Amino acid sequence: MKTFLYILHSQQLNRFYTGITTLEVEERLENHLAKKYSPLNYTQKANDWEVFFHLVCEDYSQARKIENHIKRMKSHKYIQNLKLYPDISIKLLKKYQSF
Repeated sequence: MKTFLYILHSQQLNRFYTGITTLEVEERLENHLAKKYSPLNYTQKANDWEVFFHLVCEDYSQARKIENHIKRMKSHKYIQNLKLYPDISIKLLKKYQSF
């Protein structure tokens, strides 16, 4: 099943939100903006989320591993570099390939 890793950005909060979904990324963004998820979900804190970056993964397992990798980095610069340097994404997809 096609799975997406996505990163949203809020100008208001100057923060990123990283997640995974089997929905189309734009549909997932609309759901966040419509506040369809738990009131405890971090995206409830702002109304200006935009898709900053997304990546098509082989499956849910690969997407989860890449998501955890990005979250462990705890770095705005790393996230910005994902968009600037496509080679990083290619390396992540190879590193976390499902066998």
